Amino acid sequence: MTSTHVVWYRRDLRVADHRPLFEAMSSARAQGHKVKCLYIATPKQWQQHQQAAIGLDFIERHLNLLAQSLAALGLELEVVELADFSEIPQWFSHYQAQQQVVGVYAHSEAEWNERQRDKYVSQRVNLTLYDEHCLLAPGSVLTGAGTMYQVFTPFSRQWKRQALQLLASDSRAISPLAVPVAFAAALPSPKPIVIRALKVDSGHFLAGEAPAHQQLQHFIQGGAAHYGAQRDFPALTGTSQLSPWLALGVLSARQCFAALLQHHSDAFSEDSAVKTWVNELIWREFYRHLLVLCPRLSRNHNFNRKGDAIQWRNNSAEFALWCQGQTGYPIVDAAMRQLNQTGWMHNRLRMVTASFLTKHLLIDWRWGEAYFSKHLIDADLAANNGGWQWAAGTGCDAQPYFRVFNPLLQSQKYDPDASFIRRYLPELARASTKQIHQLQDLHLHTVNGVNGVNGNDGNDGNDDCASAMSGASHYPAPMVEHGMARARALQAYAVMKAS
Repeated sequence: MTSTHVVWYRRDLRVADHRPLFEAMSSARAQGHKVKCLYIATPKQWQQHQQAAIGLDFIERHLNLLAQSLAALGLELEVVELADFSEIPQWFSHYQAQQQVVGVYAHSEAEWNERQRDKYVSQRVNLTLYDEHCLLAPGSVLTGAGTMYQVFTPFSRQWKRQALQLLASDSRAISPLAVPVAFAAALPSPKPIVIRALKVDSGHFLAGEAPAHQQLQHFIQGGAAHYGAQRDFPALTGTSQLSPWLALGVLSARQCFAALLQHHSDAFSEDSAVKTWVNELIWREFYRHLLVLCPRLSRNHNFNRKGDAIQWRNNSAEFALWCQGQTGYPIVDAAMRQLNQTGWMHNRLRMVTASFLTKHLLIDWRWGEAYFSKHLIDADLAANNGGWQWAAGTGCDAQPYFRVFNPLLQSQKYDPDASFIRRYLPELARASTKQIHQLQDLHLHTVNGVNGVNGNDGNDGNDDCASAMSGASHYPAPMVEHGMARARALQAYAVMKAS
């Protein structure tokens, strides 16, 4: 029986710039062996990790497209279903014997459960991991003392220095790997892949490597230079819109940086027109570095242990209103309804809604992080955890505990004509912009039918936060007064200053 090299797909559903695929095919060719591609679905683990139903649908769509791409290369994608990570090591033991597996190739993952899984799998099979979710692998960007950074700004400076040194030593160092040459004759069209899990239609997000690269090029050749000026305005298409593909690894960080440098050779300089977007990509890398530096982040712990002393109110009824977009603050409510209806939320609004939940309502950031994880198509633990702890003031390089976003000022500044708010709050369609930004008699406005909340938002029936409300409904009065909430938050957060 011919020996087998296995490519184990995880959150890297692509064929281009895929080191494990490239190395497995190269080794198999050299040794006259065969290649098998594998994806392991783990429904119970997804449930434990609060994987969004819309995200699972997006995964299923990409697995089908990946299977087609691999078939064109003469390779088959095998999808195996196991309950959770704990079953994978034993399964590999049997699989190795059945297929005469001589090597398993995969991208490493920074999260704690995933690292433990790989630790035990490596005891059963020859597992080779490639650390390429970031351009510069976690642990490779270090201080002068040889330690990992805990503050973004010096990390960013050192990251840019090392990236420039890498380019100077080899201009091709950031060049993505091409799609491999076909391993064998093309296979027939694969059978449809179906994931057995609760899914919500993700059809309004394009799937596939081709659309991802088209959007990348469209943004880099147009919007990237204006990103710094437009990124905070949710009514505009001022962001890259690449996050769903990046979260699944349909698009790699190296592909993003390479495309950027092709059109903006000065991208890493402080005078570059695209420096703001570069910094956002580096933030993405920084948050992944933190998961390696601080494994407890994967287990719901505060980065700043002083945050353990905060006495959260954790009012379930208030949390439900926040989830439903019924807080009485239009910018917060429009943002939450965007999330519930589309499975995506503008980045500025992620900060606004997170600040409101943690500072205005004094509800534990972990509640909000979990809700985002269950509803975002681009849910990613590193970014989601990093963003929530930043907003809550408990994270690495977080916003100061005494900074409390004023949601009215946020809407006035970033949605000045209230066009985004009206898009998601139909009950305020006839309210004036002044009324919306100053909360003048908004509770008198009504809308018939569903109150801007999508009843098919991925709620599994046990989550009472995303239920839709039917019939004629009034826009609610503010659930909390800003000045009072700010004073209450400062008092609650004083323990961080004192401890």
